[in-house]
Amino acid sequence: MISQHYPVLHVVLPLIAAPVMVLARHGGIAWLLATAVSWSSLAVSVALFAQVADGSVVSYAIGNWAPPWGIEYRIDSVNAFLLVLVSLIASVVAIYSRESVAAEVPREQHYLFYTMYVLCLAGLLGIAATGDGFNLFVFLEISSLSSYVLIALGRDRRALMASYQYLIMGTIGATFIVIGVGLLFLMTGTLNLADMAARLPGVTETRPVLAALAFLTVGICLKLALFPLHLWLPNAYAYAPSAVTAFLAATATKVSVYVLLRFYYTVFGESVVFAALPMGGILLALSLAAMFIASTIAIFQDDVKRLFAYSSVAQIGYITLGISFDSATGLTAAIVHLFNHALTKGALFMLLGGVALHLGRIRFRDIGGLARVMPLTSFGVVLAGLSLIGVPGTVGFVSKWYLVLAALEAGAGWLAALIVLSSLLAVVYVWRFVEVAYFREPSEAVSRLKEAPPSMLAASWVMVVGCVYFGLDASTTVGGAAQAAATLLGIGR
Repeated sequence: MISQHYPVLHVVLPLIAAPVMVLARHGGIAWLLATAVSWSSLAVSVALFAQVADGSVVSYAIGNWAPPWGIEYRIDSVNAFLLVLVSLIASVVAIYSRESVAAEVPREQHYLFYTMYVLCLAGLLGIAATGDGFNLFVFLEISSLSSYVLIALGRDRRALMASYQYLIMGTIGATFIVIGVGLLFLMTGTLNLADMAARLPGVTETRPVLAALAFLTVGICLKLALFPLHLWLPNAYAYAPSAVTAFLAATATKVSVYVLLRFYYTVFGESVVFAALPMGGILLALSLAAMFIASTIAIFQDDVKRLFAYSSVAQIGYITLGISFDSATGLTAAIVHLFNHALTKGALFMLLGGVALHLGRIRFRDIGGLARVMPLTSFGVVLAGLSLIGVPGTVGFVSKWYLVLAALEAGAGWLAALIVLSSLLAVVYVWRFVEVAYFREPSEAVSRLKEAPPSMLAASWVMVVGCVYFGLDASTTVGGAAQAAATLLGIGR
């Protein structure tokens, strides 16, 4: 039955589609294939999520080579949650991308754009699905290399510099990761992550294992843009094509967070990372720095996309803050914020892409009175902005509520106060958009603007509605995150 091959199918489909797009050399065909692949991956991911909802694990041996000798794809409640998120974002962005790419990317490069898009999707899904350390690195490079090309396709010449900067820092991060995996292989003799976890306890306190943990932590934190290793992110998000910014902001850093969780809890074990070593304190300090410093920098940005790029760095701080608690509630908050922030930032960057369609760069001084000519776009940005703040009724509130609960459980009331205080910084930069868009007179250039094409606006509003719906009914997202947290912590085994 085809359902037996679900763990590998959502990786194989985009990998097959990519060379077909290159051979067809037609933008329309490439878009149809990319859309079909994205939605097929979503269907497969939802089926896998339902399959492991009871806490079971699905193991798929590539080429019928039994693990740990062969490569294993291993699906549990942790990566099933992520697979749904990545494929959901990819499906919505694929619909959005047709008009956006037509306006921002030269026609002769459209088929190459969608080729890179599905390769990036394959890499991200592969990272989540694989249970092999080196295979994880290979998929990481597939997603990274395609991301560099996608960013470089931006019409602003600074996109090339942003892509190059990301390439340099991404290569450093990937090198650190492969060194860490190599050291673990040296000490355990296996690349299978589950088998590695079983063999590590006998050599946990040896220097190569501790060095591997250090290399992996730095390499992965660079990929997920944890402050102060975030320098590649603002330019990449600000100058990439709108569809690329929305896709990467909602998926790439989230997948890197998953990799960190997988190594910390599944491979090394929380007793090593958080009990024997001061990783909790280090993550806590860097998370607070991200929440306050990145949000403060965002307030002073003139470029709106760059503002929300710095906001992403701050929001990643909330995710790693949840991890630093090393508790079921903290992990639940971190994992549910992966989903909630993906919806929020996806919505924001897709809506801003509709403005960029007419203006190119989106600067505050150029969008005065925007709400009068683009009311749906402006209102969508406000709703997504309320989610960033954490207003009740939005997904952002759900995340911050669980973070505050985790802080109170840990007896750190001062930390709960800081979480609330940091949200006030988001009020400032979201209000900047409200003040400019709603309380200023439109210039002659703005007066000529109109709403984005229906496909772009509809796709954007799917994400906006998601921000509200999952804020009002968080049972599915919080339930999935709680199950994933329990799996990582070994609760119920």
